[in-house]
Amino acid sequence: MTDRTLPTRTAVFEKRLKQRYASERRFKALGLGAIAFSVLVLLFLLGTMTINGIGGFQRAELEVPIDFTEVGIAGNAIPMQERAAVEALGAQGLQTVVEFSAGQALGEEAARQLDPNAWREVARAIVADESILRGTTTFELPASSDLAAGYAGEGSPEMRVLAAELGERGVLAENFDPGFLSRADATNPQQVGIWGALKGSILTMLVTLALAFPIGVLAALYLEEYAPRNRWTDVIEVSINNLAAVPSIIFGLLGLAVFLWIFPNLRSAPLIGGMTLALMTMPVIVIAGRNAIKAVPPSIRDGALAIGASPVQVVFHHVLPLALPGILTGTIIGMARALGETAPLLMIGMRAFIATPPEGFTSPATVLPVQIFLWSDEVNRGFIERTSAAIIVLLLFLLLMNGLAIYLRNKFEKSW
Repeated sequence: MTDRTLPTRTAVFEKRLKQRYASERRFKALGLGAIAFSVLVLLFLLGTMTINGIGGFQRAELEVPIDFTEVGIAGNAIPMQERAAVEALGAQGLQTVVEFSAGQALGEEAARQLDPNAWREVARAIVADESILRGTTTFELPASSDLAAGYAGEGSPEMRVLAAELGERGVLAENFDPGFLSRADATNPQQVGIWGALKGSILTMLVTLALAFPIGVLAALYLEEYAPRNRWTDVIEVSINNLAAVPSIIFGLLGLAVFLWIFPNLRSAPLIGGMTLALMTMPVIVIAGRNAIKAVPPSIRDGALAIGASPVQVVFHHVLPLALPGILTGTIIGMARALGETAPLLMIGMRAFIATPPEGFTSPATVLPVQIFLWSDEVNRGFIERTSAAIIVLLLFLLLMNGLAIYLRNKFEKSW
């Protein structure tokens, strides 16, 4: 009977073995399929943003030659500071000169479609190089939003016809707009820039990092290395875990009720925004820090104590350096989450129209996500491409932060 059952058992074993191998192959196929799907979705997102955002880095410009030898603008009367110099040139009639030259070169109808603030770009060019006043210079000046829409095939039929005529003459074209990276918000999509919001984001993130990182790391060290294991410690741990899951808008309400009550004159300032985001980021840093500290082998602590190190030296000379890669990775991920937040910053008033970049931590400012939200709500279709371009800048900023996290993790990572 044993000889007869042996082949049967072998066949059953082989059948089960084949089923296990088939199950493993299906699992691998599902894993590869999930990765491929994620990559395709990411490529679709990046491709869509790139296609829509390329036009956001361009603007419609009119070619206007200006002969300064006959206009009588005095270069020696220009102040040293750029803002004062631009206003001084405006007082000398530069705007009239630009409009007259545009009428002579383009025609009166086309000259009326020049952006009203185009003369300021001419003024900044003169401030940068006063030799322009001694000859004839051709400027690429922004067109009005109506003419830009007509050049893109939208808007009124009259604007489309005029844009087509100017394009055939070679005096109207879409050119790369470097000022998009150096200007602040504006009411005209031809004049908007991202630098004001980007600088506001940088200042806000600096405040967030300066507050959340040291407090979060010290809290993680205390809870993991020094805190006694009792009921109160358990309450603190549960509270921290709950705070990490609280919706971000709740922190915005807290910032509105506390920080703006303490500092009522700093509404929409990066200082208030950074303090609000620090409250939201700190629990994430504490949790990541505790996990990184737990990963340090106990033998490191025992060895340090055995050679005479004090408990404080064990923590700061051995445990913390070994846990630093994990702490930094968690910190950067938390900061990246804070960078993309909009709701808490809207609650504290960082949605104001800011026409100039913030000068410091207490100046009125906005941030990239809020700027994207505001532009996406505009009626003018010229803001659509600018919104996509701003999203590309935000994605590059996030990519830079994640790359920094990988670099720091590899730099400080140690093996044992």
